[in-house]
Amino acid sequence: MKNRVTELFKIEYPMIQAGMIWNSGWKLASAVSNAGGLGLIGAGSMYPDVLREHIQKCKKATDKPFGINVPMLYPNIEEIMQIIVDEGVKIVFTSAGNPKTWTPFLKENGITVVHVVSSVKFALKSEQAGVDAIVAEGFEAGGHNGREETTTFTLIPMVKEKLTIPVIAAGGIATGRGMLAAMVLGADGVQIGSRFVASNESSAHLNFKEEVVKTEDGDTHLTLKELAPVRLIKNQFFNELQNLYQQNPTVDQLKEKLGRGRSKKGMFEGDLAHGELEIGQIAGLIHEIKPAAEIVQEIIKEFETVKKDLTGRPNRF
Repeated sequence: MKNRVTELFKIEYPMIQAGMIWNSGWKLASAVSNAGGLGLIGAGSMYPDVLREHIQKCKKATDKPFGINVPMLYPNIEEIMQIIVDEGVKIVFTSAGNPKTWTPFLKENGITVVHVVSSVKFALKSEQAGVDAIVAEGFEAGGHNGREETTTFTLIPMVKEKLTIPVIAAGGIATGRGMLAAMVLGADGVQIGSRFVASNESSAHLNFKEEVVKTEDGDTHLTLKELAPVRLIKNQFFNELQNLYQQNPTVDQLKEKLGRGRSKKGMFEGDLAHGELEIGQIAGLIHEIKPAAEIVQEIIKEFETVKKDLTGRPNRF
């Protein structure tokens, strides 16, 4: 399966495992890369020395390409970028910031740069900044989202219409059918997050993985738009937030309620009542925790089967 994304990253399948905080350590990244996709280490939940350790362990666990996802709003960004260069990482996905800030530095060091966006406007700015590809992430995605609330189904063709660099679709994709749909809409590849949360190799707490498997349609909601929009499973913390919203809270009151370490408490420590449980709407289609390699093969098999079925029966519709 060769296209612009597989050629760009030197991988077998145009499938990227998202670099999700508290979920995407070296075990998951190396497992996905070994299975033919592109694994990403999520630097957003790592201190610099921890990131260095994960990079070194990932290099020992795979001889295939892997990358780092770097949310640029986090502290220690200078040290993180220098570690990436020092350790010889060749692929970086940046997010939550201006791509102009770090793209030149990374490119000067021979690194392929991809930036995550949620709108056509920022996709164009990313291309102008010199990135090699963009991830266009729709409103369905888990974790922190764009403010535009544009769905993947509408975002991908609008971005594809304007850009010349490869477009990677994200948000609401967890199956081969979803992957095929995104590529029919114009994507050159897909980035998948939520499905890999419920994998054996994910560094998330087992409590959180099992909660994801139990999640159904309507069980997630986008909230905290005044701070940074985030999609969460509805739990006690989410309900407390909704009660606070009834009082027309200030931004400071919302910050106080959120506190510090809320996502770590939920996803990494397994506190299902008081933690942030970040996951995408597609969680309703995730029914089992399984090895990452099995997830990759399951998605690719369904992709190829459905593609063959559709092309083999042109009068089906």
